[in-house]
Amino acid sequence: MSQAKNGDSVKIHYTGTLEDGTVFDSSAGRDPLVFTVGGGQVIVGFEEAVLGMIVGDRKKVSISADKAYGEKNEDLVMEVSRDQVPPDLEPEVGQKLQMGGSNGELIVVTVVEVNEAVIILDANPPLAGKDLIFDLELVAIS
Repeated sequence: MSQAKNGDSVKIHYTGTLEDGTVFDSSAGRDPLVFTVGGGQVIVGFEEAVLGMIVGDRKKVSISADKAYGEKNEDLVMEVSRDQVPPDLEPEVGQKLQMGGSNGELIVVTVVEVNEAVIILDANPPLAGKDLIFDLELVAIS
């Protein structure tokens, strides 16, 4: 049987959990995830975990934050004055908002704090700074 290697298109069933057991994503009840190994379509640690697997293999892997979404970058946490927010917007902690970036791109931010003077927004990926655990099953290689 062939082993998954760079350049292969693979189909993987997975469940991703945090260290406390919280499930943050899963392919359960859906089609398997399809990606090209080495193509940069998934986090580095996920690709590395799939390398060498054969169809039917199952394994559990821990992926450190540096091989997942990176460490949390405090430069991506910003304070915005309430007078810069549209008056009809009532932000709530946990809410996702879009804002324009310096190059005109749209950036998704999470509201992390709200008070009368300012709103604190975080543009880090939600899983930044977290070690991730994946249960993997390689379904197909092509």
